[in-house]
Amino acid sequence: QLILSFSILMTFNHLAILVGLISILPVAIYPFAKRFTWWPQLFLGICFNWGILLSFVAHNNSIGASTIILYCAGIFWTLFYDTIYAFQDTEDDELIGLKSTALLFGDKAKYWLTFFIVMIFILMQISFNQVTISNAGSKIIMECGAVLFCLHLIWQLWKFDQNDKKACLELFQSNKTAGLIIVACSIFSFLS
Repeated sequence: QLILSFSILMTFNHLAILVGLISILPVAIYPFAKRFTWWPQLFLGICFNWGILLSFVAHNNSIGASTIILYCAGIFWTLFYDTIYAFQDTEDDELIGLKSTALLFGDKAKYWLTFFIVMIFILMQISFNQVTISNAGSKIIMECGAVLFCLHLIWQLWKFDQNDKKACLELFQSNKTAGLIIVACSIFSFLS
C-alpha cells in the first residue's frame, strides 16, 4: 500500500508532492500523542484532514485561505467526534496513564463540544463564502449543507452522555451521516 500510495503521489504536481511528503511528520507523531499531550485528538485532526490540503493543491497547484480555513474546520470536527469516542476509553486510559481530551474535559465536555460546533460552523461559512461560485444556487446549497451538518452535530451533543459508552460509540459512528451531508451538498452544489 505504501508503494502504491507513493506512486500515486508522484503523479501529482510538485506542490502537491511536497504537501503529501510533509504529511509524514504529523502521521509519525500521532501514535505517540496520547503519551505526551492531553490533545491527541488534535493530532488526529491534523492527520485525518490533511486530504483537504492535498486535494486542493493537487487540483489547483496552490493553497488558498479558504482551503486552510476548511482544513481547520475539519480539525475541529475531528476534535468533536473523537472526544466523544474517547469517552469509551477513559477508565482504561487513566489506568495505563494515557491522555485524551475526554479525560481533560471531564464534566465540562459538553461546553467544549459546543465550542467545537460553533467553530466548525463559523469556519465552514467563512471558507464557503471565500470560494468564488458564479451560481447563487450553488452557494446556497453549500451554506445549507453547513447548517444541516452542524444541526446533526447539535443532535449528537443533545444525545451525548459521557457515562454511556454504547451511546458514545453510536454517536461517533453517526458522523458517517454528518460526512455524507457535506458530500451530498457538495455534489448538488456543483451539479446545479
